[in-house]
Amino acid sequence: MLRSLLLASFLLGLASVAIAAPAPTPAAPVAMHPGDAAAGRLMVFTCHGCHGIPGYRNAYPNYPVPKIAGQHYDYLVAALNEYRDGQRKPPTMTMNIQAKSLSEQDIRNIAAYLSSIRK
Repeated sequence: MLRSLLLASFLLGLASVAIAAPAPTPAAPVAMHPGDAAAGRLMVFTCHGCHGIPGYRNAYPNYPVPKIAGQHYDYLVAALNEYRDGQRKPPTMTMNIQAKSLSEQDIRNIAAYLSSIRK
């Protein structure tokens, strides 16, 4: 009987400590660097082959390739993420394949550089 009473009081005390313990604080989100235009400049040479030619049209299938220099930063980040994640379906898989090799920071760097170019 005494043993049962001691066990019950121990468990009750343990439960009250668990209830009173503060919840763990969530880890602060890692701040993502907004983008380094100088680093992005070193990464856009592949992009320039299609997107840097005024009036460029792809040979097959035939479609216009947009000029991306001077485009809005947030748009570029969103578009590259959508290409990388397969959410955006271009006429060819070129953009999806190119974007798959990019990290989130690479995308931000590229967007910082391209958006800094004045038309």
